[in-house]
Amino acid sequence: MPDRVYIFDTTLRDGEQSPGCSMTVPEKVRMAAKLVDLGVDILEAGFPIASEGDSEAVDAVSREYPWAHVAALARANRLDVMAAVKSLRNARRPRIHTFIATSDIHLKYKLKKSRQQVLDDAVAAVSLAREYCEDVEFSAEDATRTDLDYLEEVCKAVVAAGARTVNLPDTVGFSVPDEYGALIGRMVKALGDSAVVSVHCHDDLGLAVANSLAAVQNGARQVECTINGIGERAGNAALEEVVMAINTRRDRLPFETRIVTEHLFPASQLLTSIITFGPQPNKAIVGENAFAHEAGIHQDGFLKERTTYEIMEPRSVGVPESKLVLGKHSGRHALAKRCEDLGFPLTREQLDAVYHRFTALADRKKGLRNEEIAAIAREVLTESKSTVGATD
Repeated sequence: MPDRVYIFDTTLRDGEQSPGCSMTVPEKVRMAAKLVDLGVDILEAGFPIASEGDSEAVDAVSREYPWAHVAALARANRLDVMAAVKSLRNARRPRIHTFIATSDIHLKYKLKKSRQQVLDDAVAAVSLAREYCEDVEFSAEDATRTDLDYLEEVCKAVVAAGARTVNLPDTVGFSVPDEYGALIGRMVKALGDSAVVSVHCHDDLGLAVANSLAAVQNGARQVECTINGIGERAGNAALEEVVMAINTRRDRLPFETRIVTEHLFPASQLLTSIITFGPQPNKAIVGENAFAHEAGIHQDGFLKERTTYEIMEPRSVGVPESKLVLGKHSGRHALAKRCEDLGFPLTREQLDAVYHRFTALADRKKGLRNEEIAAIAREVLTESKSTVGATD
């Protein structure tokens, strides 16, 4: 059996922290419903100490979906941990997720603490959380810029204190895949089977998904990610990309998740309707153009055999169908198919006439609508009939 990779969704927490992505409690509950349908393993519903709304959201999601594994975030201090405990009071499967920065740059400029103080705070927070919750996760913020010997010391200490999951975030999107994979491999080896090693990657260099997959290949078994890749700054690893990379390339990624992939596109669409923006059109998996073809060579190959230019079946991710976009790069094959679909079967000569008028118009536009294509076909057919009539 392939190794199981757990999907920790933080759309409602880290994702919501990005500009334009704030959600009300009812909106979080709506989004949580789709995440539950999607089959995420852990649903991080908020950061309770941050606001009353976040605390209410964690509680609301816990009560609305009692079978879901709900997490709440807390900094490594008593006030935060107790706020998380309170928000999770009605959860049947709670997780307290506590964190503190471990890199020297964060210790010096942000925390103004020594390594020993941070280690003590981390252990104290995990120990306190374990008094109220069996499932505790610890995150070493800015792990990728942390001294590795110190990072290993922290990881071992929090596991000894009761953490079941140790998360090693690339908080500022600084790492590259081979480097990150080596870091994860070292910590997996150091912790053995005493804890699940998790990853949480940001996309500042466009490497969040690549880093997450490199981590999985080196022993990480939990990936923290978001729908549409939303999150702080350039965002987080996109859940849909991580999952579909694993699903599509099992030859190189022999792992499995429990994600119901047919819900990926609907989840993306729901999130877009809730926040102030959607994914860019060329976004992998869920973007408007992810299964759209305009180039004539591509359209010709696609019409002959879908797999010439599509490595995934659109319906496998919840996209209704592929799209042939007719513009100046399109070829005769796609144009003939569209005309036929619109009720205008054409002879070769008629198609040539339609094609020349189509490309002349397409040169001046970003793409042609079906009614414009139909008008050209109708015009050519009318002229063709007139010519036949005149000849007779």
